[in-house]
Amino acid sequence: MNRQAIQYKGYEVAPVAQQLPNGLYAANLTIGKATADHTRAYSFDALDYFFDEEHAVAYAFRWGRMWVDSHQ
Repeated sequence: MNRQAIQYKGYEVAPVAQQLPNGLYAANLTIGKATADHTRAYSFDALDYFFDEEHAVAYAFRWGRMWVDSHQ
């Protein structure tokens, strides 16, 4: 699994590519935001499937940025 978290507009966006038994990679994503009261985390599994790990991570990251942009 490839994990790399980045900060985007106050959120931590952590895309992950999970290799499946059939050789495909699932694009998974966790989005977190720390507030004064608590931390919120949203998890999205298997957004789509890819033959290449890097494509899965890139897709999850783009999807995460769009999610953040639509929730501001």
